[in-house]
Amino acid sequence: MKLAIIAASGKQGQTLLNEAISRGLDVSAIVRDASKISQNVPVLEKDVLALSRDDLAPFDVVINAFGAPSELSHLHVTVGQRLIALLQGTATRLLVVGGAGSLFVNAEHSLRLIDTPEFPDVYKPIASNQGQNLQDLQAASDLNWAFLSPAAFFDPAGKRTGRYTLGGDELLLNSEGNSCVSYADYATAMIDEATAPKHPNQRFSIVGESA
Repeated sequence: MKLAIIAASGKQGQTLLNEAISRGLDVSAIVRDASKISQNVPVLEKDVLALSRDDLAPFDVVINAFGAPSELSHLHVTVGQRLIALLQGTATRLLVVGGAGSLFVNAEHSLRLIDTPEFPDVYKPIASNQGQNLQDLQAASDLNWAFLSPAAFFDPAGKRTGRYTLGGDELLLNSEGNSCVSYADYATAMIDEATAPKHPNQRFSIVGESA
């Protein structure tokens, strides 16, 4: 299996890249600035919006780890639509680092996390656009994709515990009643999905246990 990680120089991208390397996978980094990749892997230095079908054709799986600040959060939609267009009708699977805001917080699926009073306003633009990315994937035809939503607290500094639970469209709580997951445990689950797909054309979710 040949794997590519878009935005592999970002925080989550780096974690995904290191997890893939630790498993001995054939992984490449797709980044705007090759100097930010210190690992010994093939690097394609190209802006994600300049990618072509030929660029992605060699890969069995492409992970979209693109992230943008709130003021540029519309790019989550733009980049997502671009990748959908490039990979529709191909055998390449698209895995997306998603957000938690679009997860439902009730069994009736009538209330999303982003719509709860506790959800911080500062994160709403990113959550909304990541949610639109998910809707675009769900509406796409002839595309093999999966979208992994983290827990409410997505912890960049957390340890790799290997202790986590996967779910579907609802926000998950761990055994202590918390919704949190480390970048490292998230990366473990995402690379598991890359190597052994279990959620074709689905959004799935994850929650971790405390270290």
